[in-house]
Amino acid sequence: MIDLYSWQTSNGRKVSIALEEMELPYNVHPINIGADDQFTDAFTALNPNQKIPAITDSDGPDGAPITVFESGAILLYLARKCGRFLPRDARGEIETLQWLMLQMGGIGPIFGQVHHFKRAAKEPVPYALERYGKECLRLYEVLDKRLADRQYIAAGEYSIADIAIFPWVARYDWQEVDLQWFENVKRWYELIEQRPAVQRGLIVPRRP
Repeated sequence: MIDLYSWQTSNGRKVSIALEEMELPYNVHPINIGADDQFTDAFTALNPNQKIPAITDSDGPDGAPITVFESGAILLYLARKCGRFLPRDARGEIETLQWLMLQMGGIGPIFGQVHHFKRAAKEPVPYALERYGKECLRLYEVLDKRLADRQYIAAGEYSIADIAIFPWVARYDWQEVDLQWFENVKRWYELIEQRPAVQRGLIVPRRP
């Protein structure tokens, strides 16, 4: 059994979507980041960086329990555990992992900064809004070009790269982005959005 410690954020939703897609049994432990649950001693023992999500798997690679934090590492762990959503050939795996890393190192941090400065900053910061806003749109252009001749992000099949990127694109309204500007991203987004496992994963954990 897998225990998921998470909240309804883009990073958290990556893992809940993956668990639903992979049909792995799991228990949910809500970590309310608005109430600073991530800073408790109990959660810090799971993730010293005090960020959601994290998982514990009672049946780790050697049969012993294992804890995994960082959403990208969790996706990779789960894909290898169940043998799904990560190509087994070397070229396909590398192609998928590079797009996963783009999400981790580019899309997530930049979109997250846009969210912060548009929604949480106490007063407008024009330089930050321009800097992160421009880079956000550039990353959408990267995705749009990538999807011009393919259905999914990497290796010709639905993968953990799609699972990682989707929850960030799902916040397009927070970024004040109109998906009509990026027709290939829009087509991809609507395709992923229709998947039942994605719909289930988006509402985990259920908030009171």
